Amino acid sequence: MNERDVAGLRHDLRKVALRSVPDGELDYGVFSEKDDALNRTIVTLVYRVSDGEPVAFNALPVIQLTLSGKSVEVLHLGLVMIDPAVRSQGLSWVLYGLTCFLLFLRNQLRPLWISNVTQVPAVAGMVAETFSNVFPAPTRGARRSLHQQLIATAIMGSHRHVFGVGLDAGFDADRFVITDAYTGGSDNLKKTFDAAPKHRKAEYNDFCAVELNYDRGDDLLQIGQLDLNAAQRYLLETVPRNALGRLSVASFVILVQRLVLPALHWADGRKHWGILRPSNR
Repeated sequence: MNERDVAGLRHDLRKVALRSVPDGELDYGVFSEKDDALNRTIVTLVYRVSDGEPVAFNALPVIQLTLSGKSVEVLHLGLVMIDPAVRSQGLSWVLYGLTCFLLFLRNQLRPLWISNVTQVPAVAGMVAETFSNVFPAPTRGARRSLHQQLIATAIMGSHRHVFGVGLDAGFDADRFVITDAYTGGSDNLKKTFDAAPKHRKAEYNDFCAVELNYDRGDDLLQIGQLDLNAAQRYLLETVPRNALGRLSVASFVILVQRLVLPALHWADGRKHWGILRPSNR
């Protein structure tokens, strides 16, 4: 996007933020003028058809890490904001899952690591139920793997600015709990337990109430994966039936772009394709 388009995008993001958090200003991630976060962030922006007004967005920063000598991308679920006037109108499947699902297709169905920072029981439960092998979560058998431990440690060591957590915030590496988290630009997002939206299942609400100190301002750092099982659950349980047709078309186009076209280009030995050169014969 050129500078004018980026400025327009940032303006629309701020319009949604002002309606969602009218009492304060956010100063991190896509709202920060110092850090050009938009260059490493995937933004999903929802507009109202009737008047073209932006009403909701999701900003998904891509975190670059090195694990066991290999470069790994972690998709941080990031900041979700919805205009109060359109809340509870079925936007969660778009804001929380659609972008991740399309990226999974573009990644040729390879598993994607995801991270999420939240103190909201409804969001913590949604992440635990949507993605695979999520830790921390109240589900039976949930435990952290070595890869999850390394990812969480690396994120807290070098990338906490992505989600507005200051350097003075602590981190409980056994429970994946960030203590005193609201000191790095996300101060106005701090909630009391009573004010935080609850999940329909009481186990997630009880889990957050026990694990987090809301007076201090704690957050869960959830690490999981988007794999084929998670994608199947998303399609069968989350996507509205009336949207499956349009999603199928978008999925087909992406699969053609990422799988079929490279095979066709590879088979054509007469034309340039990337670093490949045509045969002289």
